Amino acid sequence: MKFAEFKEGMVIKGGPVTVTEEEILTFARQYDPQWFHTDPERATQGRWGGLIASGWHTCALAMRMAVDSMLHDSESFGSPGLGAVRWRVPVRPGDTLRLDARVQGVRRSTSRHDLGIITWSWNVLNQHDEIVLELDATSLFELNSVTE
Repeated sequence: MKFAEFKEGMVIKGGPVTVTEEEILTFARQYDPQWFHTDPERATQGRWGGLIASGWHTCALAMRMAVDSMLHDSESFGSPGLGAVRWRVPVRPGDTLRLDARVQGVRRSTSRHDLGIITWSWNVLNQHDEIVLELDATSLFELNSVTE
């Protein structure tokens, strides 16, 4: 999507993506090797009652859905950061996730006239319509002076 296509209040949908046990294990072994992400047998005895995905894995899946649904071939060139990240419900093997990204604000930068700024809230939901991840983000977009 182009910066000019984003409107305050719009919701952009992404996904779905189904999470496999192998993906959970692979991600966790490399990036978040805590036992409840890497040891399916031991995880059954833990607080969550089974293997769960790393929250960072869930964030990565959200980013992939965002790229596939709205950022691919856009003028997006990064983010100065996240305002908040909240993991609400564990993601488990077999869960099917989708992204709802609500645009909170669209504006031109006051300090850099070649930049557009989008603030938004992303919700990732599972197949039971439970919110598994909430995050607030800011994204930067390069403005094309001819079309913006």
